[in-house]
Amino acid sequence: MKDLLHIRYANEHDAAVIAEFNRAMAKETENKILDISVVSAGVDNLMKNPEYGFYLVAEQHGQVTGCLMITTEWSDWRNGIFWWIQSVYISPEYRRRGVFSQMYTHIRNLANQQEDICGLRLYVENNNHAAQTTYHHLGMLKTNYGMFEEEF
Repeated sequence: MKDLLHIRYANEHDAAVIAEFNRAMAKETENKILDISVVSAGVDNLMKNPEYGFYLVAEQHGQVTGCLMITTEWSDWRNGIFWWIQSVYISPEYRRRGVFSQMYTHIRNLANQQEDICGLRLYVENNNHAAQTTYHHLGMLKTNYGMFEEEF
């Protein structure tokens, strides 16, 4: 499988599958039902505004099997930019086959080619132990930070 996986920047032709993946991830991880029109508009908006971030997709035999989104955070402490890995979704039939690991390696390589990128970050559901194990095996460390939010 690893030899057949192709990782690339997403384009407008991938928007519908990314929106569906986002809906599936929200249902699976948080039991949330996302409105397809809102999610589709959000995906389209990011693609039209690269300053917000970008998507990568993994495909095999022309079929998108996984995706993730990168957004940025300026760190004044480091005088650099963190890339935040978000909206990670791998189709269930392709899980535990190294798809995310290859995508992460690809992201790490892209980040290392840019002098202003100081690190990679992501957040994960507290109960998603399988994902946490994967992230740990890829060399990521759990931080001491919790997360708070207020939605509008």
